[in-house]
Order: sequence, then C-alpha cells, then structure tokens
Amino acid sequence: MSGAAHATRSAAIHAELRAQILTGAHAPGDALPSERQLSDELGASRHAVREALKRLQQAGLVRIAQGGATRVRDWRRAGGLDLLLALGAEGDPPPELGLARATLEMRASVGADAARLAARRATTAQRAELEARAEAIAEEADLAERLPVYDALWDLVVEASGNLAYRLALNTLVAGQRVLPFDARTVGAELADPPAIRALTAAIAAGDEPGAHAAGRALLDRSIPSEEA
Repeated sequence: MSGAAHATRSAAIHAELRAQILTGAHAPGDALPSERQLSDELGASRHAVREALKRLQQAGLVRIAQGGATRVRDWRRAGGLDLLLALGAEGDPPPELGLARATLEMRASVGADAARLAARRATTAQRAELEARAEAIAEEADLAERLPVYDALWDLVVEASGNLAYRLALNTLVAGQRVLPFDARTVGAELADPPAIRALTAAIAAGDEPGAHAAGRALLDRSIPSEEA
C-alpha cells in the first residue's frame, strides 16, 4: 500500500471509530476491539489501525494502556475545543450531537460578554472604528457584502475585550466552519438589522457594559434556531 493510500485508510478508520464513540456505540469505559481484531474486521493493516487509535487518544476520546486494552474515555469531560475543530476540518459531525446549535449558543455567550468587556476596555480608536464599521454595514444593501464588514466588526469587539480566551475561542469557531459556516444565510437575521448593530457599537462606545452585553446577546441570539427547529 502506498503512503497516500495508507494515510487515507487510517483516516477512514479514525473517522469511523470516532463517530462510533461520539454517538455512544462505544460508551465511556468500554474496551475497543484489539488492534488485531480491528485490522481483521476493517480489512486494514495493524499499522493503519494503530495510527487511527493514536489520533483518537490525542483527541481525548480513548486511553491506550501499554500492553492492555484501549478504553473509551468520557469525551464530554476529557475533550476540548480542539475536538470541535477536528470535527469541522475532517468531515460532517453526527447530527445527534447538535453541534450547530451548540456552536451558535457558544458564539452568542462569548460574543455578548466580549461586547461587555469591550465597553470597559476598548481604546478610543477602537470605539470609533466600531461605530464606523456599523455605519459601513448600514450603507451596504447586499447582505453578502455586509458579511465581511460584520465579521471584522466582531473581530474587533473580541480584540477590544482584551480576553485571550475569547480570542482563541473565536479562532476555533472560525477555523471550524465546516461544523457551521457563518455565512449570510446562517447570520442573515443579524445582518438584516443595521439599527441593532448600531445599538451594539454605540453601547460599547459609551462604555455601557450592561447595554453592550444586552445588545450583543439580542443580536447574536437571532441566529440560534428555535428548540422546535
């Protein structure tokens, strides 16, 4: 088997086992079949299986004991945002995980608090730039054309918040856009309301922390589908 074919087979095994773990087919504490069993069942080399298992371990999904069983970990407690990034980069996540909704809810929570902190910490130049970007959005009629300016506005909100954890979380969400692309279709309800965007930037510019949080939350919540959706 060529190197490329080997890597492709290992990636396929990794994706299959990961999906089984994420959907509960293999529960926390369960022992996975041995490398030999997996190799026989999947028609793959043991080396390809071993590489796939190592990737699962790196993501916090399994624990490999030297000379013992490979056991499934409780990924909801052991995993991190790197798992979200991997799911976005490598394929469609299982729909039963509800990652699209979870991503939007996280975005709303982080964004609203970043707006609150920006109202406290933004420089004079950042406050002026945020209001200028809100005006630029209002002047553009096409939602798709508004999107890059809106993205830049929120990027500046997070930067002005002075919170490194929020910055890294935003980086993860942007990098993981195969989980949920933040395009004009997804955030259209936000893009369609320039007055609400102006209210957000005005609150930040005025140093109104409660107002900035409320305006940010109200704006970002619009993209979260209803529970019945």
